[in-house]
Amino acid sequence: MRIVSLLLGAFLMSAQAYAQSGFGKGPVIEAFGPVADVPGAAPLPPDTSFRISFDTREKADDGKPNRTLVSAARFLNMHGRAGVGPEKIDIAVVVHGPAVKDVTTDSEGSKALINALNEHSVRIIVCGQSAAYYGVSSGGLAPGVEMALSAMTAHALLQQDGYTINPF
Repeated sequence: MRIVSLLLGAFLMSAQAYAQSGFGKGPVIEAFGPVADVPGAAPLPPDTSFRISFDTREKADDGKPNRTLVSAARFLNMHGRAGVGPEKIDIAVVVHGPAVKDVTTDSEGSKALINALNEHSVRIIVCGQSAAYYGVSSGGLAPGVEMALSAMTAHALLQQDGYTINPF
């Protein structure tokens, strides 16, 4: 019981520290992807643009948005704050494994976030092999979510199109 209390206390303190550490909303996606300003960070060149893909297989906790989708919103927000407009950022999120359940029409946790990402042309691509394994059809995907043959195929095609993969 003492260990549980210690762990719970550490979690609450870290959540409180996060909330008080200067993280704020927007400017691109106000409802998702809190970011902090970083005084002293090297300025980005004026011609900065990104073509980046994220990979996720970890399913979100029930009722919560998928963490990698939140990271995509954070990427837009932090670079928006740094002066890189969303029109200079191309993002794709490749979803496989149990995370495919986070991007279906039945998933309430990520629905609003998926809509917000769609509004900013973020591609969300589902691994067809994982979808088949988990019984998800293309018709069962949330609006704007694409189906690929596989996650491996999606990443290979994105890399051929100039996308780099985010290691986080």
